[in-house]
Amino acid sequence: MLTIKEIRKVQSLEEAYELNQKKTNRIIGGMLWLKMQTGNVNIAIDLSNLKLDTIEETDSEFSIGAMVTLRDLETNAALNEYTHNAVREAVRHIVGVQFRNLATVGGSIFGRYGFSDVLTVFMALDAYVELHHAGIVPISEFAKMPYDNDVLVRIIVKKTPLACAYLSHRQTKTDFPVLAVAISHHHGKWQAVVGATPHRAAVIADENNILSGGLNTESTKKFAQYVKETVKTDSNIRGSAAYRKHLAYVLTKRALSSIGGIDA
Repeated sequence: MLTIKEIRKVQSLEEAYELNQKKTNRIIGGMLWLKMQTGNVNIAIDLSNLKLDTIEETDSEFSIGAMVTLRDLETNAALNEYTHNAVREAVRHIVGVQFRNLATVGGSIFGRYGFSDVLTVFMALDAYVELHHAGIVPISEFAKMPYDNDVLVRIIVKKTPLACAYLSHRQTKTDFPVLAVAISHHHGKWQAVVGATPHRAAVIADENNILSGGLNTESTKKFAQYVKETVKTDSNIRGSAAYRKHLAYVLTKRALSSIGGIDA
């Protein structure tokens, strides 16, 4: 059971940051994973007064506040048009609509969970996180950082010419993924982001320019094989390391085939 002594709705990010420096205090989002933990929280820091619950679009970027829900991501027409529905595909399997109406993107990203569909798909984009203290950091770098007591303010997705697809495999609907793959092409480079390995999502770039000549049956197979050989996987209750490597090949090939209009 989680015991909370006090809930405080902060009036500024600085107030939230100062409170969060104490180990006995915690920032709360949708309270979906946090409530399953055991422990005592002195002050639960509520960010809901800071207007961080909107997705704003400009000509150059999307700005996604930390308190935006996963359901907001799923239903935002502009964001999904830009990502070719990859964001919707990444979140639509997460438990159920009621859950996604509460779970926040800030909690999903800051947690950097190994099973996170949300982290996986945003790492495939030209995306950044804005932290109150550390500033703006590329999300691929943020994913590798150790946990600290900073405050995640928003996620920034830069608008660049983009090809993108997201696929995952689950043993049952609404369960955590056994493996997730996001394929993207921007800034002239192809990459695969593989999540639920079961470690934090990792980027596998097309360093050998396997796809530089375009997507076709042979190039998609070769890159899928490269991803399979490169990705680090381990075993847990959802699948073995070898099974995850097999899935990495299959999902990468299928995602590339869907982007290129190739029969998988």
